[in-house]
Amino acid sequence: MRALLLALTVALAGCTYYVAPGAPASFDRSWDAAVAALRDQGLDIVSADRAAGVATGRRGQVDVTARVGSQPDGSVRVEFHTPGSGAPDRDLMERVSRSYDIRMGR
Repeated sequence: MRALLLALTVALAGCTYYVAPGAPASFDRSWDAAVAALRDQGLDIVSADRAAGVATGRRGQVDVTARVGSQPDGSVRVEFHTPGSGAPDRDLMERVSRSYDIRMGR
């Protein structure tokens, strides 16, 4: 079964998608898949800080931030977030998350 989104949180600041964990993954593999997922969906990478686990892609007026972090239990958590004003492109967020899942073999 393909991993789906754990939760969708809609707030004034934007949308956040949390990617459900599947098979154990390393930080490096998750980071590479998250950044590539942004590119897959036509976002230009405007900043990437691997050490902090944060990358931001932009397409037009829409920014999508990927956050990748190691958890205390050894798992890796990945979030995609649309910060700022304006209506977030939910379809874009869903496509980014799907691209991430595909790149992770889910």
